[in-house]
Amino acid sequence: MSEPDTIPPPARRVARIVWRHREASATAGERAIPEELAVSFDFDGVGYAVMMASPVDLEDFAVGFSLTETIITSPDEIEELSVLPHGNGVVIRIGLTPARRDAVWERRRYLAGPSGCGLCGIDSLDEALRACPIVTSDLRVSATTIAAAMGALAPHQTLNRETRAVHAAGFWQVGTGIATVREDVGRHNALDKLVGALARQNLNPASGITLLTSRISVEMVQKAAIAGTPILAAVSAPTALAIRTAEAANITLVGIARDDGFEIFTHPDRITLEPAEDVA
Repeated sequence: MSEPDTIPPPARRVARIVWRHREASATAGERAIPEELAVSFDFDGVGYAVMMASPVDLEDFAVGFSLTETIITSPDEIEELSVLPHGNGVVIRIGLTPARRDAVWERRRYLAGPSGCGLCGIDSLDEALRACPIVTSDLRVSATTIAAAMGALAPHQTLNRETRAVHAAGFWQVGTGIATVREDVGRHNALDKLVGALARQNLNPASGITLLTSRISVEMVQKAAIAGTPILAAVSAPTALAIRTAEAANITLVGIARDDGFEIFTHPDRITLEPAEDVA
């Protein structure tokens, strides 16, 4: 493979042949597919993790990943941020404030051992399953609001509309509607990008609903808890561990949210099961 001079676009058109059973015919043509790129996170000159991701909104990805991995507690702890093409991938170089740098690498030294679980630079199973922060929020919404929020997400999924092959994470606020959406080939990456976008835009995750187009695994709940998300809603179902984690973190977990309704798995008190006037 040749070395790119720039970061490629998030989608490209490729040749393909379409077979249709009903017509028993084959048609040549093109379609848009998402790009997938290796993205390396470098903190103060030390490699931390490599993720396969869509090459778009990478600054948001950098901030969100740093927050949800608890490398930083605020974007203010990042002194430098650059996104650079490198070979067949991208290197995100992040410079931390001195105090944060010392704390991060002390944590890394403590966690280092002869084996690892292979999760984004996490070096122990205990760390992978660490306790989440307890989310506090006065947010209350109606069942109608959940339906409206999920229904409003699709029109903002521009990359998925082009490729039909990426996940989205969106943020919905009472009185505003969809505030921002981020997309990626990876569901974790889409959520990290959303968390980063909210932090960079000074939007408080506790003031709205985080929406996902994917299933809800424990990592998604962990990221949501670290961000401070009170209501996490998705089109698919959660895992059992995700439910236990959401229960402990005081997150209202809504799954299988589709046109005909949804299912609440934890902390249902945040959702009024009757129509209300809070739909944006």
